[in-house]
Amino acid sequence: MTIQRGVSLYSYQQSQFLKELMLEDQIREVGRNLGGADGIELIDEMSLRYPDPGDDFRRQWFAWMEAYGTKPVAMDVGMDVLQFRDHVMTHEECADRLRQDIRLAKSLGFANVRVLSVVPVDILVSALPLAEQLDIRLGKEIHQPMRLEGREVGDILDVIERTGTRHLGIVPDLGIFQFRPSEVLLSWLERRGAQPTASLASVDLALAIHRGESPFDLTAVHRHTAGNLRSDLGRFLTTGESAPELLDVFEGVKRYTDERVTDPEAIDYRTVAEALMLSRTSAETLRQIAPHVIHVHGKFNNMSEVPGAPGRYQEISIDYDAAIGALKAGGFDGYINSEYEGQRYFQDRGREDLMDEVDQVRRHQELLRRLIAA
Repeated sequence: MTIQRGVSLYSYQQSQFLKELMLEDQIREVGRNLGGADGIELIDEMSLRYPDPGDDFRRQWFAWMEAYGTKPVAMDVGMDVLQFRDHVMTHEECADRLRQDIRLAKSLGFANVRVLSVVPVDILVSALPLAEQLDIRLGKEIHQPMRLEGREVGDILDVIERTGTRHLGIVPDLGIFQFRPSEVLLSWLERRGAQPTASLASVDLALAIHRGESPFDLTAVHRHTAGNLRSDLGRFLTTGESAPELLDVFEGVKRYTDERVTDPEAIDYRTVAEALMLSRTSAETLRQIAPHVIHVHGKFNNMSEVPGAPGRYQEISIDYDAAIGALKAGGFDGYINSEYEGQRYFQDRGREDLMDEVDQVRRHQELLRRLIAA
């Protein structure tokens, strides 16, 4: 068993947008400044001239890998099903696009291709023969509020059991081990008008659910994406209507908020409802399925210093100890790649207040290095 460390270049999106770190700069940062991390994960359309970056780029790419001692680990692909003017892409058109992406990943030396959590399993199955031919592993991301115990993972495991393939698996996003809303998210919501008591109520509700003391049934929540939950909540707050299976949950959130927040407004209800957006998946499940994990997204929103321990850092909203402990116990052999998303909660502020992505990733790598070695 060998757990290795890398970085999703998605972590540097803000620095790239501001033209502070371009692709070579990002690769250099990973190879030279992260204490032994060498894995590179990227999003094709963020980092490449998609769909074909050209032979000159390929030569430059491999020169960078050699110069900075880095390794292509995973290419993340999207699926813009609305890209045509006259129709929504069919599943077979999506599979054709995925096959194209597999060939692109192979040409750049990547071992893994990650697809989004909402991609139907039949699209992966259709592209699987090419992945096997080219020795590329396909991984479906499991992203909060999904759980490892859900149908998304079960479908993948069924295909593996039926076919015996080694080229299909899952990519857990460690945000599924988040147990309370991040402090940077709550601060952002307060700047938008939420009351501090709503933030406290959101944390209290999340921790109560984490202890198994939820005041309402959350079974239906885990069948929806966070984006859909937020959208449906907005409809409920405006019209009193929602998807039928979510109505009791939203009414419960409203009651919970009314009891704890004085004269709550829509932003307060939305803030408290952030407690619903968490997966609360089982570390034991991760241990059991670790052999089918392709690679891992080390999601984090904010790395703060551990009190009384200068130079040591923590993510207070995600149970990293449980997640990495499960991967180690399960014999996971592969990369955990830092994936920073907290910069989005600072982009309502001035340039001088934006979060330093480079520093955040370096802090996260300290956490990974320490927990992997423990």
